Amino acid sequence: MGKFPSELVKRFDLISFDPRGIGDSTAVQCFANEEEENRFFAQLPQGFPVGEAETENWIQGYTRLGQLCKQRSGNLLAHISTTDVAKDMDLLRRAVGEPMLDYIGLSYGTILGAVYANLFPDKVRAMVLDGNIDPEKAWNNGGKDDARLSISLRIGSDLGSARTLKRLLELCGQTKSDRCAFSAGSAAATQAKFTALLEKLRKQPVVINGKTITYAVLIYGLSGDLFVVQEFGGFKGWHGAAALLQKVWEALPATSSDPSTIPVITPDVGWFSVACADTLNPRNPEVYRQLAVIAFKRAGAVGPNASWGDQACATWPTRSADRYIGPWDHPTANPILVIGNTYDPSTPYEGSVAMSRALARARLLTVDGYGHTVFLNPSQCASEYITNYFIKGELPPEGTICKQNYQPFSLSSDN
Repeated sequence: MGKFPSELVKRFDLISFDPRGIGDSTAVQCFANEEEENRFFAQLPQGFPVGEAETENWIQGYTRLGQLCKQRSGNLLAHISTTDVAKDMDLLRRAVGEPMLDYIGLSYGTILGAVYANLFPDKVRAMVLDGNIDPEKAWNNGGKDDARLSISLRIGSDLGSARTLKRLLELCGQTKSDRCAFSAGSAAATQAKFTALLEKLRKQPVVINGKTITYAVLIYGLSGDLFVVQEFGGFKGWHGAAALLQKVWEALPATSSDPSTIPVITPDVGWFSVACADTLNPRNPEVYRQLAVIAFKRAGAVGPNASWGDQACATWPTRSADRYIGPWDHPTANPILVIGNTYDPSTPYEGSVAMSRALARARLLTVDGYGHTVFLNPSQCASEYITNYFIKGELPPEGTICKQNYQPFSLSSDN
């Protein structure tokens, strides 16, 4: 899980790098140190804002964040676009002496791969794009119905999360509580139990192990828990997510005398620095109030988590100086393999379908499964196709559908 196919490791030297503005590649800095960063975000609503007072605090806080990032990072912010990084990738290709590029891109990396493929189409030897973002909706603002939405709503992250959460609750309810702790005995009863749990938290947070769990903190955390089905590394998996829901269900309401703290959530400023500068988003902070309403109406509780996550873009201080917005159909030297899970919460399956159609030469491989990217939620079937593609240049037959190795809340894996 979360590993490259063994045959690829044997046959290729795997090279990764920090893109501009991230990690060791002159990272975007908004604070003097981690302590200052934590103090800043501790003063803001955790997860996303609920109610008028928190909304005002959120808007003011993220306006201030943009100002702080500009003060510390200045001109760097205009030169860390996806286009800049794609050009850096070609320099890396040349530096290691490769005539053509072999590339695996996950999530945002699918857009990076698509930009590279259209800037340097004759340099594509093999490219796998896993968990795809619709390039037209994300980078071109979509059609007229999408233009008023922020990026996460345009690409359907709210809808993907809602659909995947619904499926988690259905599968949980179809099994017994020894396999899914939150099960209420049926899909309908488990969904009703979840609805009641949210109502409970809206009225009063609870305390678990000295930490206060609010409505927004639970939704924020649960949205991330949908990414990986089987526990590994730092991911609790769907079993762990269901166990946490049950703990919250059983927990007593928090009181003023409880010695507890609300976990401080620090967002990915590196993502803001790329997404806000590269993509089009409403520039009026007040618009995001309405976007939260839209997201809730169409995606339920997880919707506002997606829309408020984009709100920093309203007042982000810089636009990318070099921004690629298409066309996306330059014929590449070799075809590209596009992969998508049918229940991907972050980059919905529709994004992979759209990417396969936008690129001039692409084949779509569908994985009937759950979670964000096949890399994090493996399929032996897909792994074999990926290996054959990189080594032999063979694409899977058109219309191929693979299954995941692990089925949620089951005792066995399907290989």
